[in-house]
Amino acid sequence: MTKILPFKAVRPAPAYAGLVTSRSYEDYSEEELRAQLEYNPYSFLHIINPGYKFQHEIGGDKRFGMVRNRYLEFKEESTLIQDESPCYYIYKINSREGCCCGIIAAASVEDYENNAIRKHEDTIAYREELFKEYLKVVGFNTEPVLLTYPDNPVIDELLEERMTTRPEYEFATANKETHSLWLIDNPESIEKIKAEFDKLEKIYIADGHHRSASSYLLAKESRELNPGHTGDESYNFFMSYLISESNLRIYEFSRLVRDLNGHTKEEFLILLDEWFRIEDRGHNIYKPSKKHHFYMYLDGEFYSLYLRKTHYQFTDSLSQLDSYILYEKILKPILGIKDLRHDKRISYIPGLNDLIEIKSQVDKGDFAVGFGMLPAEIEEIKQIADENLTMPPKSTYIEPKLRSGLTIYEF
Repeated sequence: MTKILPFKAVRPAPAYAGLVTSRSYEDYSEEELRAQLEYNPYSFLHIINPGYKFQHEIGGDKRFGMVRNRYLEFKEESTLIQDESPCYYIYKINSREGCCCGIIAAASVEDYENNAIRKHEDTIAYREELFKEYLKVVGFNTEPVLLTYPDNPVIDELLEERMTTRPEYEFATANKETHSLWLIDNPESIEKIKAEFDKLEKIYIADGHHRSASSYLLAKESRELNPGHTGDESYNFFMSYLISESNLRIYEFSRLVRDLNGHTKEEFLILLDEWFRIEDRGHNIYKPSKKHHFYMYLDGEFYSLYLRKTHYQFTDSLSQLDSYILYEKILKPILGIKDLRHDKRISYIPGLNDLIEIKSQVDKGDFAVGFGMLPAEIEEIKQIADENLTMPPKSTYIEPKLRSGLTIYEF
């Protein structure tokens, strides 16, 4: 049983929705960020970058406090409004890659703690703690955790019926996406959706492991400090975007490595031969079509690498994951990359544009070699989570990526 509840979102007034919402802060170049802050006074970026108002860089707790102040200003000016009753929110994104649709709701920290909300990635303790402190000071969260659940015809029918009506918001963005939001505030529909999620024994985190971990830390601290804790307080939940498994788009991350760890090209190929059958594809672009097949771009040529399955032993679901095989048999033992998160010799490119970018970076001499693979499948991710295992960092690039400031959850 999973507890997925409606909540009273703070969100842009309808006239400002397209102006307020933004991409993730990290997605902007310095020039783009400066332009948004200079020419769009309604952008949510003003809230999360509060120092711009004073032309001054601000960090630490002082910045957190100023984020809170800018947020309150947006509410006082009625740029942001809050719904009077709890709602589920249907959020639909149309992009060049396709269409996805899901429900923004409040997920239970208790479900996260009890492993009804399942994880497949490790988190970094200092990042969990930092974001927990941020949430505690600012008092809100605007980046939903992406959760996925098995396709459900009852929920699908409810969403489709509601989407035949006029959306609360509908706006386009510069990257050629169309965003639409509907409110589900009808008590009967709310109860039906809630009941369908109640039937689920488990759901899975697709993206947002640090956000969910930080929300859990905040809830744990808050309940310890609250002698009247009931379990219904807002800190017991975190904002999530729930989409069915068929709506989830999973891409791979390709790997670029700056050098061959002291090996010559010939020595490197000989070392690879122990675990892989190698075919030189020359200048013909090659992309794998099967699991346990990889591509490599080295010295101006593409290679196909086929895992020698008679030599490699599958022991659990993680050992069958291609990103794990690449790490265990090439990156760590041959190229000396042990820390996939922090080693500056490795870089990652999402699979949306990996082949062209890999070739370009290696040809320019910025990197010595690039590797790619097929994306993981949802069943692989679920199996790894069910076995309480964790995937290597940057194993999946998952879409949709959501706008900041569309719906806001207050603690």
